[in-house]
Amino acid sequence: MEQTLYLVLENGRVFKGKGFGAEGEVTGEVVFSTGMTGYLETLTDPSYYGQIIVQTFPLIGNYGVIPEDFEKDQTYLRAYVVREWCEEPSNYRCADVLDNFLKEQNIIGLCGIDTRELTKIIRDHGVMNGKIVRTLDHMEQDLQEIKAYRVQDAVPNTSCKAVFEEKAENSTHKVVLWDLGAKMNISRELLKRGCDVITVPYNTTAEEVLALNPDGVMLTNGPGDPADNMDVAQEIAKVVAARVPTFGICMGHQLLALSQGAKTMRLKYGHRGANQPVKDLSSGRVFISSQNHGYAVVSESLPQTAHVFFENANDGTCEGVAYDDVPAFSVQFHPEACAGPHDTAYLFDQFIGMMEENKHA
Repeated sequence: MEQTLYLVLENGRVFKGKGFGAEGEVTGEVVFSTGMTGYLETLTDPSYYGQIIVQTFPLIGNYGVIPEDFEKDQTYLRAYVVREWCEEPSNYRCADVLDNFLKEQNIIGLCGIDTRELTKIIRDHGVMNGKIVRTLDHMEQDLQEIKAYRVQDAVPNTSCKAVFEEKAENSTHKVVLWDLGAKMNISRELLKRGCDVITVPYNTTAEEVLALNPDGVMLTNGPGDPADNMDVAQEIAKVVAARVPTFGICMGHQLLALSQGAKTMRLKYGHRGANQPVKDLSSGRVFISSQNHGYAVVSESLPQTAHVFFENANDGTCEGVAYDDVPAFSVQFHPEACAGPHDTAYLFDQFIGMMEENKHA
């Protein structure tokens, strides 16, 4: 029997729908993703820690659950909101259905609401908190809880707990992957390019990273406010000062900028989806990228020794930074995107080239 559930927004707006997945009530930061495919990668992306995800694509679950596509072996989101969920998926790789997966992960699902209208509200008013509830009998108390909610300790709760190493076939480089809430596809992209990958937790010190004698350092994606992780940024600054080739993605991009004295800002509703256009300012070429972030580097705050080399073609925000005095660069989007687009995967090759050049310097 379907259970009636309500999504209550911070501004008092209420959406009525039907529950699936796990049962219960939950509070989170309500965000939307415009991806038309890749819902499994979205569900298992650590960058959604503490958030209630709204999918703008109207039908979700049509190719079922495929564990090989997961970005992590567990979920970190708070709840999942869709217009319609497919109860009978069809795909030769399908191993389970979405409803069972959400139950196993203890994630509440909400369907049958107007996700288009909900998305327009977030776009107009900005990201806001919300709560999925069984009843509207406690609105005053619920609204107090909703307004008080804040995503906290996001990076510590999504980073790995211990160092581990993955070996590549025909290895040519050794990369330390600084796990800030990493998606597994980052290490996959490095491994297939001949890089042994040593993954270290977020609170690893610069001395510990340098002691591994890496050819390069990868700063990964991750959730939350980058400014909550200034202790990590300080360690990154030491590694960069040691002139170890460094490549940052998403949260890694933001923390690399903070480590060099720049600032970050919160976006009105963030960039989440697989259709974000980014412009390479050196060539003028526009690429389509996958993104998932609610904060951005303030371009005007970058030091004189750095410059923006990608910007968002929609709103002009910073999408990439190149550093002129040290071997480091970073991007806000996801060149490792799975299920795509793959337009900017060449940036991994650029990182390989930087390590090669540094070896022969």
